Amino acid sequence: MAVLVETTLGDLVIDLFVKERPKCCLNFLKLCKMKYYNLCQFHSIEQNYVAQTGDPTGTGRGGESIFASLYGDQARFFEKEDLPKMKHTRIGIVSFVNNGDNMLGSQFYITLGENLDYLDEQHTIFGQVTEGLETIERLNEQLTDPNNKPFKDIRISHTIVLDDPFDDDKRLKYPSRSPSPTYEMLVKTDQIALDEKENEDEGKTAEELAEEMKLREMAEQAQILEMVGDLKDADEVPPENVLFVCKLNPVTTDEDLEIIFSRFGKINNCEIIRDRRTNDSLQYAFIEFDNAKSCEQAFFKMDNVLIDDRRIHVDFSQSVSQNYKYKPKAKNGVVKKEIRTKGFAISETTTITFAEKGTTRITEKKAS
Repeated sequence: MAVLVETTLGDLVIDLFVKERPKCCLNFLKLCKMKYYNLCQFHSIEQNYVAQTGDPTGTGRGGESIFASLYGDQARFFEKEDLPKMKHTRIGIVSFVNNGDNMLGSQFYITLGENLDYLDEQHTIFGQVTEGLETIERLNEQLTDPNNKPFKDIRISHTIVLDDPFDDDKRLKYPSRSPSPTYEMLVKTDQIALDEKENEDEGKTAEELAEEMKLREMAEQAQILEMVGDLKDADEVPPENVLFVCKLNPVTTDEDLEIIFSRFGKINNCEIIRDRRTNDSLQYAFIEFDNAKSCEQAFFKMDNVLIDDRRIHVDFSQSVSQNYKYKPKAKNGVVKKEIRTKGFAISETTTITFAEKGTTRITEKKAS
């Protein structure tokens, strides 16, 4: 007489001691047929000791025997069977849990160690795991909190009765399907979910791990730059339509560079960076194209090209300064701007004068 118990860690086949423990085996078989154990959690696991389950509440204080469905709440528990005496000598022994008054319900445990003789007089053995010892090993390897509750959500997913020598009572209505998981099982849990990985790096190659480490370091550096104010946002990325050009000849001008690169598409801005004091070229420049496609074509075609007897180097810009549009700060003097409307440009001159007490007088003169 056997039962297949499917768990989220693997399958177990339990052979039952029907002759030695008929009442316990009847209780276990009928509870399995009622799908009572489906979705029950292994709520307590002690390494090299026992893994306990069979309580639908997952607290260790719930559960009831099959006799409660036949005779009511007064039959929630039944008396333990003591004879013949059986001992916890092997791994995989299956026993019903004594509730403290020598009464048994639905909770049972599976031994994870050998020679646990101090359990012999307390609880009632009714079966032995004959297949699935690797599943027992996985149970024994689980990490738990100080109350022996495993960090991972381990459950019985299904029970299949392979052989039942007992007749079915007509008062028992066996369900046609397994119970659906509750909202608390799926969401309100502090354990690692069934589909979550305990180790996110499991199965990854050394190259993949190195790449992930590099990305983490880049993200950390970006956060540091954001904290010190060098970046507005840690997730900010440079524009895709700007090229960085270096190793320029000092005599190369903005106009020359723009003419050379304009064959790849429209250029919005081409600027060689110069020294603020001497206005000498610092031999690198930024070229902003109208679209990313033109920028990409220029990147592939212009790297290592000879310009003014210098072989230039071209790369995508890593600067984010182009993402910001700074407004000119008002100073005593004249700020000129251009207004475009219907294809015509109208120049507008605004004269700003600061008074002594922080007041401002603005005089505007518009061209006709």
